[in-house]
Amino acid sequence: MGPLMADLTGTELTDLDKALLACDSLGGLILFSRNFADLAQLRQLVADVRARRPELLLAVDHEGGRVQRFRDGFTVLPSAGQILNVAGDDIAKAMGWARELGWLMASELRAFDIDFSFAPVLDLNGISEVIGERAFASQPDAVIALAGAYIDGMHDAGMACVGKHFPGHGSVAVDSHLAAPVDPRPLAEIEANDMVPFVALSAKLDAMMPAHVTYPAVCEQPAGYSRTWLQSILRGKMGYQGLIFSDDLGMAGAAGAGNYLKRTHSALTAGCDVALICNQGEAALAVARVLAPWQQVPVRFQAMMGKTTVDWNTLKASERWQQAAALADRLREVH
Repeated sequence: MGPLMADLTGTELTDLDKALLACDSLGGLILFSRNFADLAQLRQLVADVRARRPELLLAVDHEGGRVQRFRDGFTVLPSAGQILNVAGDDIAKAMGWARELGWLMASELRAFDIDFSFAPVLDLNGISEVIGERAFASQPDAVIALAGAYIDGMHDAGMACVGKHFPGHGSVAVDSHLAAPVDPRPLAEIEANDMVPFVALSAKLDAMMPAHVTYPAVCEQPAGYSRTWLQSILRGKMGYQGLIFSDDLGMAGAAGAGNYLKRTHSALTAGCDVALICNQGEAALAVARVLAPWQQVPVRFQAMMGKTTVDWNTLKASERWQQAAALADRLREVH
């Protein structure tokens, strides 16, 4: 096992996928919509991966709203930003809903032996084109309350969580998938606003993912390539002990470090435990073939593995699932 997370070509294993799975530097896979056709196909794909590499972490972006990779047969989830709005700013009601939606998302994925979703988003709903309603709220206190409850729901279902995108992506307009955002604010202002949820929830977070955003008042490198952000501030000042995933190194915001091997090296050297290369099959395989595996698998990596699971039919027959699924439908209809 090693510090690379990559992806698969389609709905069944290809020769390229099998070559990737044979690399001992691979520690995990992230699944996308192209890997999903229906429930039976997903179950078979996961089983085929587990047959070859049972120890890998399997993950997916499954936040709800516009970021939900599996839909047909799964509950279609509302975006995080809908919860407080529909609750009429009743924070206690919204927290109860957030916990149930976190549990619902996580329990459905765990029924398919997927270890975790890259959730929740801890960014503030500010001016970002790519965050928006993926954020729970625009104010730090509301994000802390709702994301904290959502994490509790994920943990109820036996799923680890990933807080993203440290130290905050909501205050830059540019989408880091498409360009390289720059946030010129001083550290004190970032600490007083966008960073507040990450600090407050750090003890609950099994993992964090840094933003492909540069904060030049703090460091000239994007946060995911920055020792200042990851080692001095996150590990040092905040005392964070969980896993650190890079964001996708195929994004435009990560391109400044060079080719994919250089990007991977930059992320790992800065302090990321795991580097993600998505949607770049041949490039990911080339990196996997030269990247060194771990001599010992980090404990915080093992902590990301799913803790419990439940049979899909048993889950859907449960009262908690039925109520949570009805809640998800109601929130989407109001929106």
